Amino acid sequence: MGVGRARCGEILRTPSGPRGSSGKENSSGVTGQPAQRIINMNENNDFDTTPVCDYTDSDYQKTFWDSGNRRYEDAVEEIAIRKLINRGGKLLIELGAGAGRNTLRYKGFERVVLVDYSRTQLLQARDRLGSTSKYVFVAADIYKLPFVSGLFDGATMIRTLHHLADVPKTFRETRRIMAEGGIFILEFANKRNFKAIARYVLGKQKWNPFSLEPVEFVKLNYNFHPWYVWSELKAAGFHIDDHLAVSRFRSDWFKKHIPHETLVKMDSATQCIGRWSNYTPSVFARLIPKGSSPVPSDGLFFSCPACGRTMPESRASVVCPSCDHIWEYKDGIYDFRLNPPSSSSAE
Repeated sequence: MGVGRARCGEILRTPSGPRGSSGKENSSGVTGQPAQRIINMNENNDFDTTPVCDYTDSDYQKTFWDSGNRRYEDAVEEIAIRKLINRGGKLLIELGAGAGRNTLRYKGFERVVLVDYSRTQLLQARDRLGSTSKYVFVAADIYKLPFVSGLFDGATMIRTLHHLADVPKTFRETRRIMAEGGIFILEFANKRNFKAIARYVLGKQKWNPFSLEPVEFVKLNYNFHPWYVWSELKAAGFHIDDHLAVSRFRSDWFKKHIPHETLVKMDSATQCIGRWSNYTPSVFARLIPKGSSPVPSDGLFFSCPACGRTMPESRASVVCPSCDHIWEYKDGIYDFRLNPPSSSSAE
């Protein structure tokens, strides 16, 4: 459950060009290793869970963002986040936090919980942000979030949904952990973008950008039609409060011929068009939970992914009082993964 547009393999490429790139192939991850691994959670496991992408041991933050000519994408995404987060709060969960690229942008919240399936990505985030009480680092499966219901008054999921096979389940689980009146900022990869439409019309891609179903162009890499996303959000109990069209000028030609500051201003000025028309490769939305939410009892924070028993937060390994499962706390990171990798540098 990483934060990027890298595919689960050695080469980063989509039918309409890599998300966040100009259309050229780019290596991603540690040299000689894939950017992500596909973890089949159902193999040799007693728990019924869904396969996930795992960024363990990937240097995605460095290769894709820090040195990958993504300054434009990073800047316009920061602007979209700033526009949509119109209030602060006590506790925000960052789903698919990766190495913490966006975490410092949530300044209005007292505490931030960073969740990612990859423990090594969270180690990078911890090194970036420091070990303070403001940040909680949790390795977990997004389909079985280890938190009590109604805990968070803020949530974000940016550059994450495109790796998730079960969107309805993802949205239901996100709604479950959100407090009444909270705010959820979602970003998703838009299959109905101008480049994909042009490629389809010219016969250079087989899948239809106007059809509602998600397209899986590489294993566990999806693009979505906006109407499909809106429908699933509403079914999960969210009200669509606002949405923006982002990264309209994502191409090497624009980056080469237009100064960075000007290009960012152009994108910022046109993001509001997304309220009526979404044809950009990236769409951001502000969602509000509908209806009421449970109010957690004082001191309760975690929920055992194996049996559902609620547990308090503690800077130590957590033992479930019902099923006796031990959830490890090591190097400042809680590990609530039901089927963690058997071996990696993160362990």
